Amino acid sequence: MDFENSLKLYDTMAKVPLAGVVFEAYSLNYGIVAVKIFQKDKFDQREFDIGIEIIKKLNNQFILKQMGYTNWDKFPFLVMEYANMKTLDIIAKQPQIFLPSCTLRALMKQILEGMRAFHSSGLVHRDIKCDNILLHSPPGSGRVHVKISDFGFAKKVDLNNQLTYLAGTLPFMSPEQFLQNPVITQKVDIYALGITFYKLITHKYPINEQR
Repeated sequence: MDFENSLKLYDTMAKVPLAGVVFEAYSLNYGIVAVKIFQKDKFDQREFDIGIEIIKKLNNQFILKQMGYTNWDKFPFLVMEYANMKTLDIIAKQPQIFLPSCTLRALMKQILEGMRAFHSSGLVHRDIKCDNILLHSPPGSGRVHVKISDFGFAKKVDLNNQLTYLAGTLPFMSPEQFLQNPVITQKVDIYALGITFYKLITHKYPINEQR
């Protein structure tokens, strides 16, 4: 699809360390979308290709849809579904915000349903955290849906050649990832989900992340 000629970039939504910049944009084909433009010197096309085609085929309302990717003026970029609210991190960072238990249960259920679909495709996300779970309210619905996002570290599980290098965000990484020769499985995502839920409820980490 000719994304280069069908997109108009608007405001910067976020700057992603070690990745690039995310813009709000308008697409002739999809309407309002998000566009992530990667830093060329920190973009590995082979690594990116491993999971993106599988993710594009996932049809789950709690996983951020990926419309496609290409190069624009020699910069690799990804066109994604637009989420019109902030991330879970906005809630987790504000101790004065205490969500009702029914709201917490609903959000957790959505995240778990999204991760079940993600894992059923054979992928490991490897960077589950509050900041990578977006919030979206469909216009006129009065409801909020989560959108699991940021698949830069996502990998296909290969039982014959399991992942053995470090990736993720430190406070959300499971202990086995720090072993000399770690074996990375979908269990690292489950651990990260536990940390995510804990931080969402208590507004702090279960351990001192500075140590």
